[in-house]
Amino acid sequence: MRFLPEEEQQRLLAACYARSRLTPEQLWMRYFALGGSQGLVELDAYLNGLTTLPRVDRDMLAHAVNERLDELAGPPRAPYSHSARDGKPLHGPLRALVDLLEGAHRAPPERLPAVVAEAGRALDLRIGIYLADYDQRTLVPLRAESAAELDIETTVAGDVFRRAGTTVTRDGPDPALWTVLLDGVERLGVLEIVPTDGADPDDPVLREQCHWLASLLGHLVTVTTQYGDGLDVRRRRHHRASPAELLWQSLPPLTGATDSVIVGASVQPAYDLCGVVFDYALSERRARLAMFDAGPRTGGASYAVVHALAAYRAARRDGASLGEQYTAVGRELAGSEPVVTGVIAELDLRTGALRWLEAGHPAPLIVRDGRALPETAPGPARFLAGERLPQATEVRLRPGDVLALYSHGLAGTADRSGTPFGRERVAGYLAAETLPPETARLLTRAVLGHGAGELRSDAGVLVARWVPR
Repeated sequence: MRFLPEEEQQRLLAACYARSRLTPEQLWMRYFALGGSQGLVELDAYLNGLTTLPRVDRDMLAHAVNERLDELAGPPRAPYSHSARDGKPLHGPLRALVDLLEGAHRAPPERLPAVVAEAGRALDLRIGIYLADYDQRTLVPLRAESAAELDIETTVAGDVFRRAGTTVTRDGPDPALWTVLLDGVERLGVLEIVPTDGADPDDPVLREQCHWLASLLGHLVTVTTQYGDGLDVRRRRHHRASPAELLWQSLPPLTGATDSVIVGASVQPAYDLCGVVFDYALSERRARLAMFDAGPRTGGASYAVVHALAAYRAARRDGASLGEQYTAVGRELAGSEPVVTGVIAELDLRTGALRWLEAGHPAPLIVRDGRALPETAPGPARFLAGERLPQATEVRLRPGDVLALYSHGLAGTADRSGTPFGRERVAGYLAAETLPPETARLLTRAVLGHGAGELRSDAGVLVARWVPR
């Protein structure tokens, strides 16, 4: 390790400080925050060449100046008292990770494809990003000029999205690895990854690198969407009406999971949602689930269900019991129109005990071993406020049971001959061997097709599978 002469360090540090545009007081505050013990007078004297400082204080002072220069992005950095290795990796997976993180810092959403391309070059990969549209029909490329949209039902990329998996294709000019793009457990889209150095996409090490790259990128897609519209605009295939905009901003992610439960949801019509919302909250010990429905698509429905959702969340987050949550919603909706129906449920993830309260709403549908459990007696016609609460219904789930909360419009949507979709058909989709988010997507797509694209009431479903540890 080579140490820089103190006089040389002082001269260069003073020059860098002059470029930092900091007052002596501001510099001292930064130095003090790093653990410095010298006073403002001593620092000022050192910068003017009138005194010396211990090496550790000189380096803390240099670090304080460098932090400021990094904020200004440009001027040369102040030297430390000894030589140090460049902390930034020059190649390989760690370089790709650093490029992705540094490139995304303060980057607008539209710049994300370029940031990902730079990270891919460190791994000798060409990376294409496709995001699922809000209707979950197509996968939309972030760079519209370089690729076409891909149908989720009929393409290899769509199959990867549906299965939340990974596959390799060799039918194009270059072999490609396709993998699902996740934010935690929520499916956002897929990545097309093409090695540019002739590597085999089936290589296990490459697959592992692509897995963490997809996971980190999924987080960045979600984060950048929260402060900019660039990615959101690409995912939209149609105009979204103002009630739908309000409801989508109120919904949690379409997928949630812990090691004890998997939750998936879907709502239709995605671009014209009017009067259905769902919610869930997962913890170590329990899963809390809810759905609120304002019935036929009328004016004011969106505001009514948002009020119900807000009252439910506020009570739940205050630690209220299931009955107190029910009462809080009733107070919020007292005397309001249109009438909002709903169901709130609580699943004990240790024992499988499921309890729920409903108000004018279909009871939760539970499928066990491919068959629906019998319907339970209906609850009150609307949420009660202050009156005697109804008795909560309780069922003990078994491992692998599938549970669904669904809106009136899901089972009630009729075809052209007047035949409703029906509870039995809903149960059939729940019995399929698919993960809850894919079950929910397929179910609402089927209901939309059954109604020939016309829904008198929104179709919403929240699917949960208990998988105890």
